[in-house]
Amino acid sequence: MARKTKSDSTNYENNFIPQNITDTLELNYMPYAMSVIVSRALPEIDGFKPAHRKLLYTMYKMGLLNGARTKSTNVVGQTMKLNPHGDATIYETMVRLTRGNEALLHPFIDSKGNFGKQYSRDMAYAASRYTEVKLDSICNEIFKDIDKDTVDMVDNYDGQLKEPVLFPTTFPNILVSTNTGIAVSMASSICSFNLKEVCNTTIKYIKNPDIDIKKYLKAPDFSTGGELIYNEKELDSIYETGRGSIKVRARYRYDKKNSLIEVYEIPYSTSIEIIIDKIISLVKQNKIKEINDIRNETDINGLKIAIDIKRNADPDKLMAKLYQLTTLSDNFSCNFNILVNGSPRTMGIKGILDAWLAFRTECIRRQTEYDLQKKWDKHHLLVGLSQIMVDIDKAIKIIRETEEDSQVIPNLMKGFKIDKIQAEFIAEIKLRNLNKEYLLNRISEMEGLEADIAKLNDILSDESLIKEIIIEELTAVAKKYGQPRKTEIIYDDEPIDLTSDDFIEDYGITLFLTAHNYFKKITQASLQASIRTNYEHKLKDEDEIVQSLETTNKADILFFSSKQNVYKVKAYDLSECKASSLGEYLNNMLGLDEDETIVYLAATTDYKGYMLFGYKNGKVAKVDMQSYDTKLNRKKLINAYSDKSELTAAMFIAEDKDIVLVRDNDKAMLVNTALIPAKATKSTGGIQVYNLKKNSFMTRMTDKEDFVSEDAEYYRSDKIPATGHFVNESDKKANEL
Repeated sequence: MARKTKSDSTNYENNFIPQNITDTLELNYMPYAMSVIVSRALPEIDGFKPAHRKLLYTMYKMGLLNGARTKSTNVVGQTMKLNPHGDATIYETMVRLTRGNEALLHPFIDSKGNFGKQYSRDMAYAASRYTEVKLDSICNEIFKDIDKDTVDMVDNYDGQLKEPVLFPTTFPNILVSTNTGIAVSMASSICSFNLKEVCNTTIKYIKNPDIDIKKYLKAPDFSTGGELIYNEKELDSIYETGRGSIKVRARYRYDKKNSLIEVYEIPYSTSIEIIIDKIISLVKQNKIKEINDIRNETDINGLKIAIDIKRNADPDKLMAKLYQLTTLSDNFSCNFNILVNGSPRTMGIKGILDAWLAFRTECIRRQTEYDLQKKWDKHHLLVGLSQIMVDIDKAIKIIRETEEDSQVIPNLMKGFKIDKIQAEFIAEIKLRNLNKEYLLNRISEMEGLEADIAKLNDILSDESLIKEIIIEELTAVAKKYGQPRKTEIIYDDEPIDLTSDDFIEDYGITLFLTAHNYFKKITQASLQASIRTNYEHKLKDEDEIVQSLETTNKADILFFSSKQNVYKVKAYDLSECKASSLGEYLNNMLGLDEDETIVYLAATTDYKGYMLFGYKNGKVAKVDMQSYDTKLNRKKLINAYSDKSELTAAMFIAEDKDIVLVRDNDKAMLVNTALIPAKATKSTGGIQVYNLKKNSFMTRMTDKEDFVSEDAEYYRSDKIPATGHFVNESDKKANEL
């Protein structure tokens, strides 16, 4: 390989010409950006993008408005004469416009074969060689009078054919057909509205521009149905500014006999696969546990997502969860960005109607001018014909005596004082029609033509007559093509009030705390299975279970430590395990200090009840559980109990009850906790319950049920402080004192 010499580098540098970046953007990027905005991504006032228009116009010229279906491949091939972007792109455009795809409220293409579904990501459409298409009947309103110079025609890309700049739609299709597109630096997202509502609203608006649009145009309507949650504030924003968001949710029915939820309509902006994938993910993450199975049962009869749920599950509450966690409830963001006279404009409903009415008025004016010119042309011919009625024989004589064919027209013009066009028309009349009856019948048409010309002139001079024509067309369209709403409007929606706990499945669990600071969370089902198989807990050597506690998966677990701290954890955040595992080491799980241990577990769902703390100095503190409830959901609270005396025992009580206090393992006292006043301060030192001698300590605090005695009432004290009663030998032995 030749080495690059210094002179080569010098030549390269000499050939490099610096260029201002703003010039580069203006010369290269801006034309591209404008091409995307104007010629590709944004719809125009007729409701179509250029790709849609080229396809439909090709089908119109192929005679597919009234003819039989033809292979889609044929249409795609013919469309390439107007659209050079490739057959795959053209066919994809066609698919969205078909009846089979169900993307539009009013499809423009009548289709046969598999065209996929708008609501399915994975349901692929068949190749173009297998499918057949023709224009749907509503296209009569799209192409009405297009051959009467109603819209401008321009050359195609190679100048061989003509194509329309816009379609002369007889109704505001821009509001009826859903349309989205992303251009450079701007985007468009137009929701669909019900055709009948759009036509009626337009008629009302023509008659009175000050109407309340919401009174007639209720809300958007989507081809996939669903339920639209009516939000007046958002609709006002959309109707006035063209920007806003609409919430649409799926519709479902519940089969109680089979515990089956069937979702049969979903929001327009999502797909079956997205919904199913998200639900499966939630089930795997244990965020939803009411679902046993989910299936896509969409078939020829339509969309269906089948969800098998547990017998005890509440279907409405489950769906409320799924509405919040999945796209079963989704927002359609509106951005009514439309090309008007080649310029993008973001408009509200009235602005769009104004632009469409101006466009449609111009279409009717041009069509009227076209018809008027045709009438005048015909009238002109008949005026010439009336001239020969004066002397038919003279006309015949002129033609017969003319020696050269090229002189027939000039001789007729001279003989009857008519122009060339009239003379050519007369010369072309067949010999058999040169009779009085035929000529009189033709000339009698002049009266009707003159009436038509007067009427057409009236239309051109009076805009109110054009408005009447528009109203007549809109009325006819609404009557012929109108259909009931597919998307139901929910005005008085009262969503089920869900908290974060509603997304957690509630079931029974048992918690175990060991002497060596290990912790286990075991479901009741798993624990019962272990009991049936006589499986014992797996523990480390010389370790033992010091506390077990039954609660629910939605409870808050409070871990009281030896350093007067309490650690709060949601039960559902704790990992489940089996009896055959060691469990979790609390020092790692809670981040305890090296010499810190957990001395007691408490569980609560409502922070009602009390915590009792018994101390060696004979005092007992009764702390209201509300003291441990925090609005900020803190994970660690310090000064959870007093450090003035060593803790003997801690105990949670839901309400006041009898407890037994033991001194030095030789005296016991039965007392009701109602005698102990509750405190709101967590670190309270409590009140003296036991009168102790020097070097005496309170060594145990337990439930009455856990103190074995033939006569527990013997130890009762009705006031505090008290000294208790000596424990008899049989009770010492029974309680291992």
